[in-house]
Amino acid sequence: MPKVTVTTTSFGKYDKKPLELLENNGCEVIFNSFGRTLKREEIVELCKGSVGIIAGKETLDAEVLEGLTQSSVLNPRYSLKVISRCGAGLDNVDIPAATRRGIKVFNTPDAPTLAVAELTIGLLLNLLRKVSQMDNELRTDRWEKRMGNLLCGKKVGIKGFGRIGKKVAELLKPFGCEIAYADPFLDDGLFGLKRLSLEDLLKWADIVTIHVGVHERLIGEKELQLMKKGAWLINTSRGGVVDEPALYEYLKNGYLSGAALDVFEQEPYAGPLKELNNVILTPHIGSYAKEARTEMEMEAVENLLRGLSGKD
Repeated sequence: MPKVTVTTTSFGKYDKKPLELLENNGCEVIFNSFGRTLKREEIVELCKGSVGIIAGKETLDAEVLEGLTQSSVLNPRYSLKVISRCGAGLDNVDIPAATRRGIKVFNTPDAPTLAVAELTIGLLLNLLRKVSQMDNELRTDRWEKRMGNLLCGKKVGIKGFGRIGKKVAELLKPFGCEIAYADPFLDDGLFGLKRLSLEDLLKWADIVTIHVGVHERLIGEKELQLMKKGAWLINTSRGGVVDEPALYEYLKNGYLSGAALDVFEQEPYAGPLKELNNVILTPHIGSYAKEARTEMEMEAVENLLRGLSGKD
């Protein structure tokens, strides 16, 4: 019976169909019992002898893949053949190292799209109306009606106009926003919207929301300076894209009205942004909607089975 290791911590929690699909295809399923992201040595030990991994955010770099390869030398029949990422991002997987070892790598780019886009809209409305701030104050017996802002009429700049950026634009249209995007890989005029450079987008927008697939620093001191005084910033894409210490200063001194972050350079986040009442912080929950999670898990299993059957 081929062994498949599931390294995500909540796989099958909300719907058993993905697990049933694995079992109906004759797979023995091994679970992550640590309840957290696995360390390198734990991955090698847990996944030893597995033909497939349904992966989360743990690091699957050349060192880990080498360890897994060595563990299967004595029995090549049970060597790792497929890594099926339960999620869109593949920055935690060393694709060239996997390719050199004949390991197929899949991801699930479509399933999280609506969940992340809806979270973005929720965070945006929360920021503008200061919902979380007043909720926290009311719980400490402070009854203060804070004046918020309407989303209608705001200029919203979307950095990164892939699946999620496009879905955010679609969800924003009924609110009567003016929308533009910055994406060097796409043409101007998509959905009838204008494309701007990142610099021009930051100067133009009342609200900037980030939806990129890279970890490189895009919003630092220089970029924050370009933003309008009183603007809002949202990042539900990748940690490290925003300079968190610089953002803290711009929020603390009141230059920016507010920010919402679902991703951080180091997770779990333990930095000074927690001290501020004009920032909303969530623990990387972009895809954490039951329906989206189940769809991701089903797609991850289907990808794994397709890979094991020899299909690309």
